[in-house]
Amino acid sequence: MIGLLMKTFSSILFILFLFSAQLHAHKWMTRMGKISFYSSTPVENIEAVNNQISALLETQTGDVAFVVPIRGFKFEKALMQEHFNENYMESEQFPKATFKGTIVEYEKVDFTKYGKYIVTVKGQLTIHGVTKFVTITGALQVEKNSTTIASKFLVKPADYNIKIPSIAASKIAEKIEVTVDCKLNPTRDK
Repeated sequence: MIGLLMKTFSSILFILFLFSAQLHAHKWMTRMGKISFYSSTPVENIEAVNNQISALLETQTGDVAFVVPIRGFKFEKALMQEHFNENYMESEQFPKATFKGTIVEYEKVDFTKYGKYIVTVKGQLTIHGVTKFVTITGALQVEKNSTTIASKFLVKPADYNIKIPSIAASKIAEKIEVTVDCKLNPTRDK
């Protein structure tokens, strides 16, 4: 009987320790985040999805980072994907896009309290070898074992020296809608 009580008590302590470690983890990450983009024109709508996003969130500083492998974008039509990688994004030369920034007033986000927090993030977005300072609004959804980062914002290909041939200009919007949806899990701090 005492052995069973000790075993039960030890199990409860272990579970509480794990739960506490997850609540107070300082780094949350994923390697399977999702990002998509959508271009709408009267001539054609273009959409692509990438489920290979790496994302990191540091809860003590509010720092966030994303790495997007350009070849990870999947299109409905193979020809669109080929043109995207070879003609527009030049994926061989510029294989990834990145974002490094910080949540403004990150201390208002309580990672021990479940709920949705609207946040503003400021940082450097690098696409096609060009880095621009951007401000993006999004949401953090803090849950028991995860935190989801979600945002929708616009990107102008011209701002990143992405050249659109005149023959395709009517098919590609001047501003592309980008949607981020990444579910992060706590990591073990070392």
